[in-house]
Order: sequence, then structure tokens, then C-alpha cells
Amino acid sequence: MGQEFTKGWENVFDPTDLYRLGGDLPELTDPVLLYHFEGFVDAGGAGRLALGHLLDELEHRVVATFDLDRLLDYRSRRPIMTFDTDRWVDVETPELAVRLAHDVTGTPFLVMSGPEPDREWELFTEGVGRLAERLGVSKLVTVHGIPMAMPHTRPLGITAHASRRELISGQNSSFGKVQVPGSVAGLIEFRLGAKGHDALGYAVHVPHYLAQAEYPQAALAALEAITKSTGLVFPTDSLREAADKTTAEIEEQIQASAELSSAIKGLEQQYDAFATGSERENLIAEATPMPTGDELAAQFERFLAERDERDT
Repeated sequence: MGQEFTKGWENVFDPTDLYRLGGDLPELTDPVLLYHFEGFVDAGGAGRLALGHLLDELEHRVVATFDLDRLLDYRSRRPIMTFDTDRWVDVETPELAVRLAHDVTGTPFLVMSGPEPDREWELFTEGVGRLAERLGVSKLVTVHGIPMAMPHTRPLGITAHASRRELISGQNSSFGKVQVPGSVAGLIEFRLGAKGHDALGYAVHVPHYLAQAEYPQAALAALEAITKSTGLVFPTDSLREAADKTTAEIEEQIQASAELSSAIKGLEQQYDAFATGSERENLIAEATPMPTGDELAAQFERFLAERDERDT
């Protein structure tokens, strides 16, 4: 019934009307399309930082743009306008675009990024599929971060998902069957996968007390996962430097607070017990008094805010 409904809308509206192609499109051979939309859960800014890093580091050009006047609810996400004395002088116009870049080996790939659409999810998803076919896309890959009860002192976990299990063979999941709020990124994988496209994604596990901060380690883990599944090679030196700096700042904060130090140790014990399978039921290794994730996050946010004030 859902598919009939979708097909009915396709007969009324043309999904290709949602995007505009740039001029002089290049001939591409099975490029990978990486994508991330701002607005859904992205702990540590994993997806935003990962794709933003690529666009900052690599030369790129726009090959397609989407019609956000149809896709966005401006009243729920009002664009910033600048008023100067007696007139409006600027407006920050949001953009959802597909860009062409090349990795460090010269291999072309595509990046789709921008705000997550508020409207016409089904038509937008169909439009992405039509665009992927037009550009000869071989594989669609998305990344984002999810908050997990884990310490930053342990390797970041990743939950892989795909339209075909063969795309992520050998990768285990921490989840069973769950229901979560939907996202356009997830719908793209679901709908396009049903039509035969190869689509996959990676959810990077970010310490819950760092979920609201920028966590470059998560972006680094996301790019490494993409490299393993696509063969694309990215420049990561500056991202690694940012990750090392963030780690040093977190350790500085922990060393300065006995409460934080004790809490992290307790979380390490809890996580290690779960990882080894000795505490599968309640995840508690010992009865260690611990602040909640919100309390930990608040302490780190205060520290990061004070650091930002010192740097300005």
C-alpha cells in the first residue's frame, strides 16, 4: 500500500523538478555519493564535521542544487538576516547541494549536504534516486553520530547498516530490532535500496557526555569507515590534530575534577563489563556512584565554554 501511495505521487509530481543540474556535467564512472543532512541526531557533529572537513580540504564544485523553497519550513528554521541601521543588508540562504570532489588519489566522488528537508520526503527521496542514476552513482553512503553510554577512553564503536548485508559483511551490531524517529537519510537507504541501489551508512558511537560538543574523533572514525567500504582516501592530518587537541582538553578537565575522574573510571568499568559480556543485563560493573549523562555533559560544556572564552 505504501508503494502504491508513493507511485501515485510520482504520477502527479515530477521528482526531477526538485533539483537543478549545473552546466557542463562531467562524465563520471561509478562515483560514490556521500551524504549527510543537518537536523537529525548527529552526536559530536560526526557527520557534519566529516563531510565539512572534506569540503574544506578538497577542491570541489556544485553539480546539482535542490529547491529548498519547497523542502524547508522556514518558520521552524528561520534563516539569519542582518539589519544595519535602517535596512536589511544580508540573509543567510540555506543550500542543499551535490558537489563533485576528488580524493587524494584523484578518484572522483560526490558529496550531498545541507539541511534535512521538512517536506516532501518521499518525492525528495525519489529525486535523489533519479539524480544518482543520472550521475551514475555506484554507492550511497551516509554517516552520523549517536550518543552511547561509553567513555571517551575506549575506541569508538560503529553501527553499520545497509540495503544489502553483503555491503557490511563481517561487521557486528550492538542493536536488535528497535523503532526510532525517522530521518531522510534513513529513508533514502530504505527506499533506494528497495529499488536496487547500493546504500549504506555508519552511526558512530559518541560518549553521551560529549554528544552536544564537537568531537573530531567521531568524524575521523566516520571517514575511516567510509574508506574501508569505498576505497576513497581522504586527507585527515588537520582532523587528527583537532582530535588530539580535543582529547588533551578533555583530559585536562578530568584531571582538574575529582568528581569527573571518578565518574569516568566508573563508566570505564561499566563499559568494559558490558564489552566482555559479564554484565549484559544491567551494564553496571560495580555500584559506583556516577553523575548522569546530562550532569557530565554540563560539566564538559562549562569547561569548553570557558576554553572558547579564553581563546577569543
